[in-house]
Amino acid sequence: MNLKFWQRKYPSVTNLDRTESLMGRIGIITGTLIGIYVLAAALVGWWWDYEPELEDISARADAHAAANGVEPVTGYTTAYTVIFLADTLLDKRGGYLSNDRFPPGVWMDNVPNWEFGVLTQIRDAARSFRIDFSRSQSQSTEDPDLEKAEPRYFFDNDSWILPQTEDEYRDATKFFNAYLKRLADPSVSNAQFYARADNLQKWLEGVESRLGGLSQRLSASVGKRQLNIDLAGDAAASQATDAPAETEYKTAWLEIDDVFFEARGQTWALIHLLTAMERDFGDVLEKKNARVSLQQIIRELEPTQETVWSPMILNGDGLGFLANHSLVMASYVARANAAIIDLRALLTQG
Repeated sequence: MNLKFWQRKYPSVTNLDRTESLMGRIGIITGTLIGIYVLAAALVGWWWDYEPELEDISARADAHAAANGVEPVTGYTTAYTVIFLADTLLDKRGGYLSNDRFPPGVWMDNVPNWEFGVLTQIRDAARSFRIDFSRSQSQSTEDPDLEKAEPRYFFDNDSWILPQTEDEYRDATKFFNAYLKRLADPSVSNAQFYARADNLQKWLEGVESRLGGLSQRLSASVGKRQLNIDLAGDAAASQATDAPAETEYKTAWLEIDDVFFEARGQTWALIHLLTAMERDFGDVLEKKNARVSLQQIIRELEPTQETVWSPMILNGDGLGFLANHSLVMASYVARANAAIIDLRALLTQG
C-alpha cells in the first residue's frame, strides 16, 4: 500500500495531522514573538530605570540668561530652577513614566515614585511663587502667568488621555517661562520677585513639613509605636473625634521602595531649589548671617543622592543583620529637617 491509498482511505487523519502541524508552528512563532517582545521591553525598562544626576543650577541659569540675552536678575535662578525641574521630569531618559499603560513603563515603580517626589517640590515652589515670591503684600494682585501655571502643575499625575499629564505640565512650564521672560526684562515692571526673609521663611516652613512627613514614613519601614501628641501643649485644645492614645505605624512591605524613591526625588529637587535660593536670597542670608546654615542643609541632603548598590531596597531591622535603606535615608532627611528649623529661627530674628 502506498501513500495515496492511505490518503484515500483515511483523509481525515491526514487533514488532522496537517492541522496539528500548522497549529504547532503558529504556537512556536507566537511564543517566539512574545519572548522577543518581553525581552525587548525588559531591556528598554532597564535603560529607562534612571535618576538624573545633580546639576550646577547656577551655571545653567547663567547659560540660559546668556542664551536669551538678559541678565540673571534677583529671582531668575529660582524661577529657572522650577522650569529645569519640570523639563527634566518630562524629558529625562524614558520620558515621563507615571502615566504609562503599556510595558515596560507599566511594570516600573521606582522611577514613577521618584517623579512624584520631584513633582511634589515643583508644586510647592510654584505655589510659593504665586502666593509669596511674586507679590509685595497680601493685598497685591497675582501674577497672571503664575496664576495659570500653578494649577496646571497640580493636574492628575497619571492621566494618560484627554488631556495627557505631560501636556498640562508643559503648558504650566510655558507660563513659567513667560513669567521668567518678563522678570528679566528691565522695561517691564509688572513681574517681580521679592527676596525677603519672610518669603524664604514661609517656603522653608512648607519644606520642613514635607521633610518631617518623609522622615516619619521612612522610619515606619520597621514599624514604630507613637504616642498621641496631637493636642500636647494646649490644655484648651480639642479635636473632632477621639483618637487612640498610642498607635503603631508600619509601611506595607510592597510600599517600602515606593517611599524610598519618592524621598530620593524630593531631596533631588530640594537640593537644586535650595542652591537657587542661596543665590537669590544672598543679601538676606548675609544680613542674618545664615548663609552657612542654608549650605549645611544642602550638605545634609547630598548623601541622599548617592548610588544605591543593592539590587533592591533592603528592609532589615534597625540593628539587625541586614541593612535598612529607609532608615539611612530617614537619618539624612531628619538632619536636614533639623537644620531647616534652625534656619527658620534665624530668619525670624531681627
